[in-house]
Amino acid sequence: MIQVELLGVQVEAPSNTPAMHFRELGPARRRLAIFIGGPEATSIALALEGVETPRPLTHELFCNVLDQLGAELTQVVVTEIRDTTYYAELHLDLDEEVLRISARPSDAVALAVRAGCPIFVDDEVLEVGGFEDDEGAASSPEEVVEEFRQFIDSISPEDFDPGS
Repeated sequence: MIQVELLGVQVEAPSNTPAMHFRELGPARRRLAIFIGGPEATSIALALEGVETPRPLTHELFCNVLDQLGAELTQVVVTEIRDTTYYAELHLDLDEEVLRISARPSDAVALAVRAGCPIFVDDEVLEVGGFEDDEGAASSPEEVVEEFRQFIDSISPEDFDPGS
């Protein structure tokens, strides 16, 4: 497993689809982008910016439940890529037992950001889905946040209506 840092959420052109961007910690500095849904991208961006909502959003609720149960989210691992679908696991410490729970990477990362736990990617996943970090093209966290703000400003609730 390779530890990565979450660079942020960025909207990819021309598909106008949000993606999470990671960079490998260590000398190789490979990057990985995973496409995610708009609501999950919003949840991650809100957590990265430290925005507190009046009522808990789903990922905040899950963290609250973990706290009440005495469980700790110790790490998130992107475990596999099949075709173009990524898979992840939550590693929970509950009563000195480590539980591994399957999760979508977007939900796992939204929880990791809130819990402050490390994010890892399986070596093979990074080998298959990763790409070399081009330092000249790397966006600063501020640029990523600004681009995501522009994305948020361009969407409306109707964009998430399943009937459209």
